[in-house]
Amino acid sequence: MTVIAFSDVRIRYPRAARDAIAGVSFAAERGVVTAVTGPNGSGKSTLVRALLRRVPLAGGRLLLDDVPLSTLPPRAVARRIAVVPQREDPLFPLAVREYIALGRFPHSRAWQGERRADAAQIAAASDRAGVQDLLRRHTDELSGGEWQRVRIARALAQGGEALVLDEPTTFLDVAHEMAVFELVAELAREGMTVLLITHQLNLVARFAARVVLLHVGTVAAAGTPAEVMTGPILERVYEWPLVVGRDPAVGAPMLIPLRARPHHSPYHSPLSSPRQ
Repeated sequence: MTVIAFSDVRIRYPRAARDAIAGVSFAAERGVVTAVTGPNGSGKSTLVRALLRRVPLAGGRLLLDDVPLSTLPPRAVARRIAVVPQREDPLFPLAVREYIALGRFPHSRAWQGERRADAAQIAAASDRAGVQDLLRRHTDELSGGEWQRVRIARALAQGGEALVLDEPTTFLDVAHEMAVFELVAELAREGMTVLLITHQLNLVARFAARVVLLHVGTVAAAGTPAEVMTGPILERVYEWPLVVGRDPAVGAPMLIPLRARPHHSPYHSPLSSPRQ
C-alpha cells in the first residue's frame, strides 16, 4: 500500500523566476526503498521541506495513505513519518541521549515523563544507528559523521511507518555510509516505507527498488535502477560525459564519470568535450 504520494506537486519560492518543483508525481510504498536523486538544484530537498510543511504547495497534493497531508494534525503526521532533513542544528548543546529522546515527543502527553516504552525505543534506536558510545557526550562535541548518525537515531526513536532521509550519508566515511544504506534496506524489508534523498547513484543502484530522477524540478525518469540509470538519461540530466557499466559485486548499474579535456573548463560545455 502507498504511504507517501506526491500528486502533480508544484512549489515556487518567493521572488523565484520558475517553480522549484513543477508538476512532480510519484509514490513511496511500504516495504520499499524509494530513492530521489538528481543534480544540485533539481528540487530534491524542496520535496522534504514540503513534507515538513515548511514550504506551501502552489498546486497538486501531498498524500499520506490517500489522505491529504494538509488535513492531518502535525503530531499525527509525526507519529507516522520520521524525517531527517539535510540541515539541522540544535539551538543549544544537548546530551546526545536527550537529543535522541526528542524523537519520542509526538508520542508523549503534556507533563508526562519518559516511560519505559520510550526508554526501550531510545535504546533500540541508539543501537541500530551505532551511537551507543556517544550517549553521554553533547551534540556540540560530535564530528560531522557522528552528528549524522545521532540524527538518524533520533528519527528511529520517533518510530512510525515511514522514514524520510535527506542526504543521510553526508560526512560519513565508507564504512558508516554503507551501514546507513544497509540499515534503510533492512527497515524496508521489515515493512517500513523509506524515502531516501541522495546523490549517491551507485549506492542507489544497489539498495533502492525504485528511483525518481529529478531535473530542474521535474521527473526526468522513474523506475527501477536499471531503467533510470542509463547513459543517455544520466548524461542529459547531469550534463557530463559518462558511461554506465555493471557493479562487479552485485551486477547493479554503475555510473562511471569520464574526464573532460585538461585545458577545457568543465563548467563551459562539458558534453562537447571528447571522452577519454
